[in-house]
Amino acid sequence: MKLDILAIGAHPDDVELGCGATIAKEISKGRKVGILDLTRGELGTRGSAEIRDEEAANAAKILGVSVRENLAFADGFFVNDKAHKLEIIKIIRRYRPEIVLCNAVDDRHIDHGKGSKLASDACFLSGLRRIETEDIGQMQNEWRPQFVYHYIQWKDLKPDVVVDVSGYMDKKVEAIMAYASQFYDPDSNEPETPISSKNFADSLDYRARNFGRLVGVEHAEGFTVERYPAVDSLFDLK
Repeated sequence: MKLDILAIGAHPDDVELGCGATIAKEISKGRKVGILDLTRGELGTRGSAEIRDEEAANAAKILGVSVRENLAFADGFFVNDKAHKLEIIKIIRRYRPEIVLCNAVDDRHIDHGKGSKLASDACFLSGLRRIETEDIGQMQNEWRPQFVYHYIQWKDLKPDVVVDVSGYMDKKVEAIMAYASQFYDPDSNEPETPISSKNFADSLDYRARNFGRLVGVEHAEGFTVERYPAVDSLFDLK
């Protein structure tokens, strides 16, 4: 199966939080989108790896993604080395996405910056034909995505480009709330975390509204880029 977009996250729920509405919008246009989680989030304060596996599957159904995979790297301790890069390269070559969406380049959780660089490096190396990989008993051909974008997470990084996601925030929030173990629940007996507060739940909407306000739409999601975005005409910019 060939994907149009592969969204990669260090933890289950990273993708939904960072670019869930963008994914929902592209899927509504008929594009094929997949999600790759690097870890199972087993070090999380709330829930468990098993619970998050189930929640991730439910969130994927809500968004309508074509495929979701988990590489089960060590939460908190994975590194950017040859072995980890090769595992991601295999996935990139398997699905041959045109666009890859990655974690924020800098963020509160150390796995986010690490995951961002690891995924970006793998995207480049995946295009080198002398790196040999095998998938289901067959040698893979090289493949390099055309574009790599980084979604914005905890920190308020300045986006290089924003996507109008007006009309898709409900789907994003529904997918996020599929992770019932992680987010705001006034009846939960689990320990409080930075993302389990009502303030954080409210921020899902007001951050998107603020990005939208800045570009004259209702809601938007922001991304940083690795190279200059290009347009055919200045009139293509909104």
